[in-house]
Amino acid sequence: MKTSEGLAYEALSGLIARLSGDERHESSSSSTLDVLWVLYDQVLNVSPATVDSPDRDRFLLSKGHGPMAYYAVLAAKGFIEPGLLDGWARFGSPLGHEPDRTLVPGVEMSAGSLGHGLPIAVGSVLGLRAQDRTRPRVVVLLGDGELDEGSNHEAIALAGRLGLDQITAVVIDNSTATHGWPGGIDQRFAVEGWQTRNVDGHDHAALHTALTTEHPGRPLAVVARITPTS
Repeated sequence: MKTSEGLAYEALSGLIARLSGDERHESSSSSTLDVLWVLYDQVLNVSPATVDSPDRDRFLLSKGHGPMAYYAVLAAKGFIEPGLLDGWARFGSPLGHEPDRTLVPGVEMSAGSLGHGLPIAVGSVLGLRAQDRTRPRVVVLLGDGELDEGSNHEAIALAGRLGLDQITAVVIDNSTATHGWPGGIDQRFAVEGWQTRNVDGHDHAALHTALTTEHPGRPLAVVARITPTS
């Protein structure tokens, strides 16, 4: 579901250029930009008018360091004013080096500590089900290195065993994980009963197809392959 008309994808480079400073984490931005755009432009059922709706989809940025792409997409889609980008990470700015859910409209989770997003997604879905709300999706974006965190091992296992099909985990795979997983990242989820998809992380059509695939009774893991930049 498209969230709002907002600005076009081509405007994102100009928005990102407004975020300046010494800790830009540009590789994190370039690796997540296309996934974030497809989610907010074509998939997530959330908009600036529905950020407090109990039936909104939830997006959790677990890969929270270097959130330039996230802020740019939020600005393009009308969640925040583009002018805020000019002062990011400065004193008094709501836009920090990691997103803060209490300061930035549309942000569901304060990020920065890796390994927290997927466990929070599991808890969010269990909370929604306790309220008899089974329609909202909870989508969490992770980095491949995060999967070495024990909290993610437990969340992957629990979500699979409980059949939490409201969860979608998108893993940015830029081949930087220390340990990896035999057979590939998608197998880490598949062995626990998840539906999996493996796609080019810059291919919008492939991302959209993977993210909208029906997966009743099983959580979904989409591995977005990214070629590391030097």
